[in-house]
Amino acid sequence: MQASVNRETFEQVMVPNYSPLPIIPVKGKGSRVWDQSGKEYVDFAGGIAVNALGHCHPQLIATLQQQAKNLWHLSNVWTNEPALRLAQQLCDKTFAERVYFANSGAEANEAAFKLARKFAYDHSGETKHEIISCLNSFHGRTLFTVSVGGQPKYKEGFEPAPKGIQHIEFNNCQALREAISDKTCAVVIEPIQGESGIIPATADFLQTARSLCDSHNALLIFDEIQTGVGRTGKLYAYQNYGVTPDILTTAKALGGGFPIGAMLCRKTVAQSFGIGSHGSTYGGNPLACAVASTVLDLIDTPELLNAVKQKHETFSQHLERLNKQYPIFHECRGQGLLIGCELKEKFHGKARQLLQMAQEEGVMVLIAGLNVIRLTPSLIIPDQDIEDGMSRLTRAVKRFQDENQ
Repeated sequence: MQASVNRETFEQVMVPNYSPLPIIPVKGKGSRVWDQSGKEYVDFAGGIAVNALGHCHPQLIATLQQQAKNLWHLSNVWTNEPALRLAQQLCDKTFAERVYFANSGAEANEAAFKLARKFAYDHSGETKHEIISCLNSFHGRTLFTVSVGGQPKYKEGFEPAPKGIQHIEFNNCQALREAISDKTCAVVIEPIQGESGIIPATADFLQTARSLCDSHNALLIFDEIQTGVGRTGKLYAYQNYGVTPDILTTAKALGGGFPIGAMLCRKTVAQSFGIGSHGSTYGGNPLACAVASTVLDLIDTPELLNAVKQKHETFSQHLERLNKQYPIFHECRGQGLLIGCELKEKFHGKARQLLQMAQEEGVMVLIAGLNVIRLTPSLIIPDQDIEDGMSRLTRAVKRFQDENQ
């Protein structure tokens, strides 16, 4: 018999690096979630852009059950059919010629940054090791990825951090021109900065980065952990811009909720990861790869990707009406179903308060920093769920405005 657990159990047994909300969800179906008390919520959070096909999608369940009957794990002493099929799909659908599998976005980025330095070392020597990233970027929580990330708070208390990394202002072409040199091995960019507030890159910035990397024999890395796998209305966000990276990282939605990450790259770059130079015990796990393969089959269709753009318009119209009625947002921005609503200055620092009120009204949302409400729902969220969720969010916004007059 299983022991009873509740929110207080967290304080008793878990490391306190999270502060989860009071409820414990126990069941999900589509874009609806139920907690221990049976209360229902509309899910606009999507597991932070992970549950791209909602909760418990029947085809993902069927794939997982079938693979679970066949093969769970081997390690990379052997390869396996699901990993090979998934790698082939990713190469066929993107610029990539080679794939490396990991378990998360942070691990995919760790691999990308190591590969960039190894490639430069192999071809230019140890002096070409510098990495340029952007202020307010986020690339994961390993020591290397928080160092490349442009938010010092995530490094605090963990120094000394890896060196040879500099940060420039996002979307500032001149700053990038001044920073890059023949010592630069890579420029790392999120096509849309996620954790800092859902801020899209300009086409000029990405095109300038591509040109400068070519001129200085540096690699261009796109972190598409959050923007990838249909989130912006294209399979990957780089396809919206017409700018192709040398390395791309993907995770979150790739497994539809099953943990998996991947680094995609060109063949010439991949050669620097020779036998034994990097690895992952669980990377390329058959269960994860089988599910991810089905995720790609379901998402990468013109019908679904076009529907993402249409649902963006639906959300935008709702948010515009909401903000006319209760004007608390300075701006709503983003692409596809990655939407950020920035609070007006008078409400800065209170995004989590609105998140909590939204939960109380029966809709799950996210924050991106202290001032932005983030929406990353399922890519196939039904229109009725959008209607219901926005009605609940409107009630929360009214309460929020009333309490913060």
